[in-house]
Amino acid sequence: MSLSFLTEEHILFRKSLRKMLDKEAYPFFNQWEANRDIPKDVWLKMGENGFLCPWVDEEYGGLGLDFSYSMILIEELERVGQGLAGGMCLHSEIVSPYISEYGTEEQKQRWLPGCVRGELISAIGMTEPGAGSDLAGVKTSARREGDYYILNGDKTFITNGLTADIAVVVCKTDPKAQPAHKGISLLVVEKGMIGFKRGKKLDKIGIHSGDTGELIFEDVKVPVANLLGEEGKGFYYLMQNLQQERLVVAIQCQIEAEEMLRITIDYVKNRKAFGQTISKFQNTQFKIAEMATEIDIGRTYVNQLTVRHLEGADIVKEVSMAKWWISEMAKRVAAECLQLHGGYGYMEEYEIARRYRDIPVASIYAGSTEIMKTIIAKKLDL
Repeated sequence: MSLSFLTEEHILFRKSLRKMLDKEAYPFFNQWEANRDIPKDVWLKMGENGFLCPWVDEEYGGLGLDFSYSMILIEELERVGQGLAGGMCLHSEIVSPYISEYGTEEQKQRWLPGCVRGELISAIGMTEPGAGSDLAGVKTSARREGDYYILNGDKTFITNGLTADIAVVVCKTDPKAQPAHKGISLLVVEKGMIGFKRGKKLDKIGIHSGDTGELIFEDVKVPVANLLGEEGKGFYYLMQNLQQERLVVAIQCQIEAEEMLRITIDYVKNRKAFGQTISKFQNTQFKIAEMATEIDIGRTYVNQLTVRHLEGADIVKEVSMAKWWISEMAKRVAAECLQLHGGYGYMEEYEIARRYRDIPVASIYAGSTEIMKTIIAKKLDL
């Protein structure tokens, strides 16, 4: 990867992270997948070594680094596997920024140090059984009573749902607001609050080690002090932070595509058929060349968007383009790479099988391909 902003410090950061993952993650990842769980001590080790929320200010226990270091973290965690990267990247780069950007000083002091150390695992409750892409249609409600909100509703498909110590919950504090999105607020719900329950662990096609669950709120008394930002501004906060969320997913998908091509090139160079390695067949060479070209285009675009994001540019249209195109490209790569593995590609002992299972949902979560195209069309004044 060639990026103008990468310094010796970035290279050392990556080396240090890789060294830790080589010791603490790669040897155990297949077992985590089988167990369908990432042990809590992995979170604590990541936090202990400064690899959670590295952008958090030093006064709250962070390293005060910028998104360029987050990009390195996303890449290296994704190389291990989506089951590890999904939960940790969401915690570090998607949920915790809401607390940092919209939280009061007291809220930052209360939650950010724990997030940095891995002692507090975070989640965000957006999706509901009846509301996914249409955030304005959420039904979860929070009725103000004195110093508390009384929270009721259900959330589903929640990453870190069963292990989260804190959850930023998207809810309606004004169900009569017109338009509806002006009635949305963000509340931080904490583990142990009476009426806050976890549903079942969801049985997914892929990303088996990733924690995806349901959150249930039954008359949960959430202190008004746990309101993030202003009441009724939640939808605007979500829209402002979705740029980074979609860039994170685009980077993750890019790494998945790169890794699938890498392991497939290695396989076709060693697998023999009809008296020669299958890398010598023209069909194999053309398929590899096509994938390598698309992957290189994706990498160039992701790198460019990362630079612009670091500069603070408004790139909602561009990250929407990256998110849909790279996630769909990674799905194509997965199918081609599995085919080039032949029957072995369908065996769980081969890494391509896991990555083939893990990648399809990337074109659904964080805004589906169809929603991304809708955003792009709006930005083009169509």
